[in-house]
Amino acid sequence: MSESLPGVAWHISTRSDGIGGNCVEAGPLADGSGRVAVRHSQSPDGATIVYTRGEWAAFVEGVKDGEFDFTA
Repeated sequence: MSESLPGVAWHISTRSDGIGGNCVEAGPLADGSGRVAVRHSQSPDGATIVYTRGEWAAFVEGVKDGEFDFTA
């Protein structure tokens, strides 16, 4: 069970087609810490991973730089 995260404004990518339920949601914690929570959209009461501001920034920069383009 995930920790209680009241006030998280969950977001799903606009690039998600919504077919098959393979969507990831992310949203900033409402506590002003800059932390970001991530969960599977089809299991909102399941596991949630919380990243620090620095961890999330590193991930976003990696995505922008193509570090996670695993399609070869």
